[in-house]
Amino acid sequence: MGESTNTPEQHHRRIFLTVAAGVFMSTLDSSLVNVALPSLMEVFHSSLAVTEWVVLVYLLAITVLLVFWGRLSSVVGPGPLYSGGMFIFGLGSLLCGIAPSVWFLIGFRFVQAVGASMMMATGPALIRAVFPPERLGRGLGMIGVATSMGLMSGPVLSGLILRWAHWRFLFWVTVPVALFFYIHGRTVLVAFHSRSSGTGGACRAKEKKPFDRTGALLWAGTVSLTIVLTTHAVTLCCGNGTVPTLVFVAGSSAVLLGWLLFFRHEAAARTPILPLELFRRRFFAMAMASSALSFAALFFVLILIPFYLDRVMGLAPDRIGFVMTALPLSVFVVSPLAGRLYDLIGARIVATTGLACCLAGLILLTGLAPDDTLAGIALRLALMGFGQALFLSPNSASALAGVSDRQAGLTAGLLATARNFGMLGGTALAGLIFALSFARATGGLDMRDFTPALTPEFMLALKRTFRFGVALSGLAVAASWLRRKTGAEKK
Repeated sequence: MGESTNTPEQHHRRIFLTVAAGVFMSTLDSSLVNVALPSLMEVFHSSLAVTEWVVLVYLLAITVLLVFWGRLSSVVGPGPLYSGGMFIFGLGSLLCGIAPSVWFLIGFRFVQAVGASMMMATGPALIRAVFPPERLGRGLGMIGVATSMGLMSGPVLSGLILRWAHWRFLFWVTVPVALFFYIHGRTVLVAFHSRSSGTGGACRAKEKKPFDRTGALLWAGTVSLTIVLTTHAVTLCCGNGTVPTLVFVAGSSAVLLGWLLFFRHEAAARTPILPLELFRRRFFAMAMASSALSFAALFFVLILIPFYLDRVMGLAPDRIGFVMTALPLSVFVVSPLAGRLYDLIGARIVATTGLACCLAGLILLTGLAPDDTLAGIALRLALMGFGQALFLSPNSASALAGVSDRQAGLTAGLLATARNFGMLGGTALAGLIFALSFARATGGLDMRDFTPALTPEFMLALKRTFRFGVALSGLAVAASWLRRKTGAEKK
């Protein structure tokens, strides 16, 4: 009875809160694990190449699945998919907390990622549906607040859990949140889909199109092979004998062939998972490119700074968490402002200024020293967070504002795919460049072999890796500046 008396505004508020909760959980989980990587390496006695797969498998699964969920949302609606994703995410979190080994943890992280990808692919489309066009920037800015709250809470919570409790609580902490909002939001999300679909089944049948299975398989296989080859490149390149070299050459050839076949297939497909015609629009292509590049550069920092704070600075986990909070705290403060600035002047100036701040922060991080002050490190991270917040919601709103309602779900999925592809590539590249530099400087040692005597070699590898991140960040600035205004942005 109470459900039927709810106004549309109340339904929209419940939808927004449910979407915000999903965003909060997925970002909280991500920041929890990033900070915990040095501790997980010690718990499982695993190498850097294996330990980073706790992060990589999550990002990889999301990246390859987002295009599938984005397409499926146009058939079944974003509401039911989002609700199901929240349940699967909670189940994956529960399983991660009982993992007996690092390999089981990696497998259960895949389950988590299935649920997270369902939420990421459909969340922006739900926000677009409940906010009018003139307030879309504010709506996405408010989601940015939820994002920053998850990112901000994660490092502190991770440090406190690792200091005072068992590492398994890193994953269990999101289980009650997922359960509550799954129950809270399930009814209203399904009801919203039924009302918004107009004629119901007839409307959905009209939207139903054949799914590009070949394209999806090529995408998943090629991305997966690329990341596996990247993470094992150090072992293959530095291995003795001709077999590792031959494996690396064969793998590289297969990766190049896979990308060639994928793009050729997508260009000819009737209903491609990656609609190349959208990328012919400069505003869309530059939004996707700048997003992927900016997140790649950001994850160079998020993956390696905890190791620097742990191994070189010798900080306890809770203190590492407090230092890392500087970045998301800055995002929390700036995100609402970024959405309002987009509503006033569009994406180009706001987003590009934000990426320029990220670039400046990365340049400053290349000057880190073993005896740097914690305040100096935190300020550099805060500058990157300020820039990322200024960039994210205007960039997303710009891409969504320039497409039709029919393409909104697909565009939301592609935006999330670009971000996660950037995170995935950044994590893999940062691990590869750092491990290769550290191994060469130390005669073939891995990060698990680190001792204080190897601090100069660690710093050399860190600086070389961050310089590569600077190059990626510079490309992101250029891509953002080359965008054009969409018709929806022109006053």
